[in-house]
Amino acid sequence: MDETRRDRDAEGRARNARPRDGLGRPLPRGAAGVERQPEGVVRTPEETVREAQRLLDAGMPFHAHEVFEDAWKSGPEAERELWRGLAQLAVGLTHAARGNATGGARLLRRGAAALAPFVPDHPYGLDVGGLAGWAGELAGRVAAGEAAGAGPVDAAAEAPRLREPGR
Repeated sequence: MDETRRDRDAEGRARNARPRDGLGRPLPRGAAGVERQPEGVVRTPEETVREAQRLLDAGMPFHAHEVFEDAWKSGPEAERELWRGLAQLAVGLTHAARGNATGGARLLRRGAAALAPFVPDHPYGLDVGGLAGWAGELAGRVAAGEAAGAGPVDAAAEAPRLREPGR
């Protein structure tokens, strides 16, 4: 492959074919990476939540964000903010785990705000209020940790539970 040319997919869109680590960071070509999440997969809400939770539990919030992004782009208009907010929480956790405390805290708070309208409805058994609370609490700890010189958070240890207990 000509290294001076950009990687392209079958439709000609720019795609970076470099391997990635569990937090979505590019690795050197030829390095062993984590399998990438396929893009544009249409899942049921149940499948979306199940797959995203699996990825979050594995310490792969960047990949969980891609699952939520697929739901956001393919789902009904009335649910787009729900899935977008969940994607922002996953990206916020990704940034916090990469050591970007400012970006992590900002995205966690933005995601929590996007979820606020869905709290009363508990769509798909999601613990929306609990997720918003988790995001606000983690954002505060991440921001305080940055001020104290703390490093990145452990994505798997900080992974939220998406569903209400017992669901």
